[in-house]
Amino acid sequence: FLSKVLVENVLFSTMGLESAFEAISAATGVTSPLLAGTIVLVLCINVVFRLSRSFKRDGVGNSFGNIVTGGVNLLSNSDSVLKREEVKDSMDGYDNLFEGARKDVGSLHKKESIEKRQKEYDTMVNSFYNLVTDFYEYGWGQSFHFAPRKKGETFQESIKRLEYYMASRAGMNEKTKAIDIGCGVGGPMRNIQQFTGADITGVTINEYQVKVGNKYCAQKGIADKSRLVQGDFQKLEDVFEANTYDVAYEIEATCHSPDRVKCFSGVSRALKKGGMFVGVEWIVLPERGFDKNNKDHLRIKEGIEVGNGLPTLATSQDIIDALEKSGFEVLDSFDANRNVHSEYEVPWYDTLNGKFTLSGFRMTRMGRICTHMMVSTLEFLGIAPEGTTRVSALLNATAIDLVDGGKDEIFTPSFFFLARKK
Repeated sequence: FLSKVLVENVLFSTMGLESAFEAISAATGVTSPLLAGTIVLVLCINVVFRLSRSFKRDGVGNSFGNIVTGGVNLLSNSDSVLKREEVKDSMDGYDNLFEGARKDVGSLHKKESIEKRQKEYDTMVNSFYNLVTDFYEYGWGQSFHFAPRKKGETFQESIKRLEYYMASRAGMNEKTKAIDIGCGVGGPMRNIQQFTGADITGVTINEYQVKVGNKYCAQKGIADKSRLVQGDFQKLEDVFEANTYDVAYEIEATCHSPDRVKCFSGVSRALKKGGMFVGVEWIVLPERGFDKNNKDHLRIKEGIEVGNGLPTLATSQDIIDALEKSGFEVLDSFDANRNVHSEYEVPWYDTLNGKFTLSGFRMTRMGRICTHMMVSTLEFLGIAPEGTTRVSALLNATAIDLVDGGKDEIFTPSFFFLARKK
């Protein structure tokens, strides 16, 4: 009964703690505010633990759709690969690779700093996605990427439109055998499979993402046509047979690569002659004013790098050069956000500013603050693993950097390329 009172009066209404005190006092005869407060706290913890046990994966909908249940299970659920006591250590190791970030602008731009992250990229990227995958899915959905967005188009519509556009440009259909490079939990892979009918294998370095993504494939009834495997996209020869696939694609994934020529060469090896490689990349835009000698531009660039597990951001020419050196003929390339401030488009970063709608609130700055407060409280109570609050703070700071980069048009997450294996 007391749990029911608490849920009705605190978690799911606006009546607040005072109403809960009154209800509990009436039910138990306890009149001391301190005792009533203690009872409320105990009941809160009881309800939270019940919610943690009620968490279920949902490949069709949203596993983290319920704000409270989803929040309780960030970084600590039945699928978690990272143990509770390992979250803090993983965050410490990640921070070490970005020493000086947001404190000493320019420190991440130094050769030794970049080389350190390039050398340890596998640890960096795996640690990063162990820490952020749940947060991404909680706030963003199963497709971990941005997209150009037209006026009148919802966020999710824009996400799927980009995925479908890439599949169409690559000529994918039900006879296509494709690979998804850096597939995350496989959101784009499942959307593209259902759109084209293709057979798709996704590769990610992260064990947790493989575990979750394959559950989602099974829940959507397409496990025979789409699956995730664990592997390093710098060593694709260990994952895919040579000259086997018709199409490869990557969506904001190979920005994590310490050596794109090696990564793209592995893609080329896996493709049949004439096979298509399509992707979108995170880049800085010197052609629109990015200046590596501008301290504020460096602040934005380094903030994006530390908040997304990147060795260093490339330019469009870097991407084209890497493709050509890897055995590809580049057929097309452009910034899909080149009209970011057109009157007919919604800026790609607008989602991070967010709108106060039921579906978009978590993406707003206020929504992220609320999530951060919830996570901080859960960590303080010992429900969320130690270190969870630091992950939330990292992502919140990076959201600001991304918005700044988008507003100034010195960064885009959507440099599109289409290439064919020679």
